[in-house]
This record gives sequence, C-alpha cells and structure tokens, in this order.
Amino acid sequence: MNEIDISLFQLSRKKGADFVVPYSSPQYHIILFRGEAHFSLDFTEYVSTGDNTILFFTPYQTFLWLGNKDAEMRVLTFHGDFYCIEYHKKEVACNGLLFNNIYLYPHVSISDDEYNEFLDVLGKMEKEITNMNTVFSGSILKAYLQLLLALCSREKTKQLEQIETEITLNKEMTDMQYLLDAYFLTERSVSFYASQFALSPSAFTKKTRQFFGKTPTQLIQDRVILEAKKMLHLTYKPVKEIASILNFDDEFYFSRYFKKNVGLSPLHYREQVGISIVAK
Repeated sequence: MNEIDISLFQLSRKKGADFVVPYSSPQYHIILFRGEAHFSLDFTEYVSTGDNTILFFTPYQTFLWLGNKDAEMRVLTFHGDFYCIEYHKKEVACNGLLFNNIYLYPHVSISDDEYNEFLDVLGKMEKEITNMNTVFSGSILKAYLQLLLALCSREKTKQLEQIETEITLNKEMTDMQYLLDAYFLTERSVSFYASQFALSPSAFTKKTRQFFGKTPTQLIQDRVILEAKKMLHLTYKPVKEIASILNFDDEFYFSRYFKKNVGLSPLHYREQVGISIVAK
C-alpha cells in the first residue's frame, strides 16, 4: 500500500446540512464541532450538551445529523489501510474506547482549551497535506493522527471515571454487559435477559433505555453486528464459517441479517473495509 495514498485519509470542513440524510462509508470518522450536538448513530439518538464535542464512528455505521444544519464541523476520515487502530492499540488505546464499544456513548465533551489543542493538530495535518510531495508525508500524517487519537483517548478516559462510578452504582446494568457478552451467541431474546433480573421485558427495556440509551433489542443486535464486523475485518474466515460461529442457521440468513443492520452484505463489507494487517 502506498504510504501517502491520500484517498485513504481526508480532512475537510463540513456543515450539519451535509449529514441530514443517513450517511455511511468504509472510513473511520472523527468529527469535531462547537455547541450542542444532536445526532443518531446506527439509529440510536444522542445529545451532547457540552460547549465542544468530538464524536467517533467506524466503517459503515449510519450517521445522521439532527441538530443545527449550519453547525460548522471539522471532519477527519481515514481507512484502516492507512492507519490500523488494532495494530496501534498499545500506543493510543482507542479501540474499544473511542471506537467499537456498543455500551459507551460515541462522543466526548471537551473544554475550549482542548478544542483549540485539537484544532492545532488538525492545522498541522492540513499543512502537511499541502506538501504531499515528500516521501515522509504519509508517516507524518500517521504520527499526527496517532497524537490526535491519543489525546482523544485521554479525554474519554477522564470522563469514563465518572461513568464507571455510575455503572458500579447500577449493578444490574453492569451485569447486563457481562451477560450479553457471555450469551449473545446463543441468546437473542429480550425475555431471556429480563428473566435474569426477575423483570418483565417492558421493565427491563425501560432500564436499558435509561442507562444505555438503547433498547435490549438494539443492544443485542449491536453486539452481534460488532462481532460479525470484527471477524470480517480481523480474520480470514469465510462468511459461511462466521455465520456458523455466530449461531445463524446458514450464511444466507446471516447475510440478510447483516445487510439489514449495516446496509451491505458481509462480502461487500469485507471488500470495502479490507482485512486488517493483524488478521489471523
């Protein structure tokens, strides 16, 4: 892969109006903007009331802006072939923190000073993009991207300290995470998980929606799809084998389920996102 293939890395300015219809792509996204944020990701709505917000989403998550159409945004996108977050997980710790976590909100609020710090890094990236005539440009852009991800991970970790306290105080929802991670391959009915807490499905749904912002059905679907995406991206397993591991009756049912939730077939997803360099 060409180290400075700019098609794998983009930095742009956009407005909320650019995302008023459902949007998805094979890239990772980092979006930085000022003011209150109201958006949906994979059809779950989120609101950030902080002065400045950064949000993160992975390939083929569906993003829709529901807030001010004139909101100014800085949008950074990169393909896994340009920067592999799994390969650099020790340096930036963003996988499972900024990206690929169905239990955490996909955004983080930051102060004006932090916002300006991020803008400074983006400004250096823009300057480097205008000088793409050197053999070092790709490596420099990757270094700036790694710095940006590390800064974002630091801020998200700070805010997680408060969230983890809330999770600890809500043992039922902590247990829900453990149960779902343990049983999502075989148990996909809301009634199964509700019964573990001696709750009715409706009462259980109210609790999960209040705590995670999602219904149990959404959580189950998100967990299955997350695992499917991981195997498509991080392994060479054929779709038929992945379907079997995920406990689908056959690969055709799995393909329909995946396409309904992601918007494209498993094979097309793998073609667009690629297989990671850390794949086994």
